[in-house]
Amino acid sequence: MKFLIGLIVGLLLLPVALLLYALSGRMPVATSDSPMPFEATLAGAGLYSRIKREAPNRSVTTFTPLELASGAEIYQKNCAVCHGLPNQAVPPVGQGEFPRPPQLFTVDGRVSDDPAGVTYWKVKNGIRLTGMPAFEKSLSDMQMWQVTALVARADNLPPEATEALKPQPPVILVTAGAANPAANPAPNPAAKPAPNPAPEQGKH
Repeated sequence: MKFLIGLIVGLLLLPVALLLYALSGRMPVATSDSPMPFEATLAGAGLYSRIKREAPNRSVTTFTPLELASGAEIYQKNCAVCHGLPNQAVPPVGQGEFPRPPQLFTVDGRVSDDPAGVTYWKVKNGIRLTGMPAFEKSLSDMQMWQVTALVARADNLPPEATEALKPQPPVILVTAGAANPAANPAPNPAAKPAPNPAPEQGKH
């Protein structure tokens, strides 16, 4: 009986202790903090089991150069900000995330050896507690497979896809009138304001 009571008390104390730890302000929640004990192990085990159960089985070896180029354009708009581009430095957003997103066009970060279905699952569903979003609602199924095929073949891409992955020129935003300064000339402080015209006399 004492053992049973001790077990129940222990089970109740654990969540209370975790709550008090969270409320203490000492939990590592910033991206620069070290991971909590067993954090990576527990998160990785849960993710692996879920993907193993749900990932589709599909080959991407038959995707054409045109489809891979389309995947590269989608990657440029949605993925490069975190996962980087070929032969480029880690983007600032990727440097500030935790865990660090893999740079998918580097030797260490490529997913060419992963089953394509695993990558597709991650693109579609995202990964909680990371910066990886789900694209199920923003991309079509074909677009998600095109991106999957692109990164799955990152070590052997056709020229069309490589060209589409080149860094894009920066976008310069201008306010109305700033693009054409002549349309809004700066006021001349030496100029005197024009006198107001005399009101027109009404007819009697």
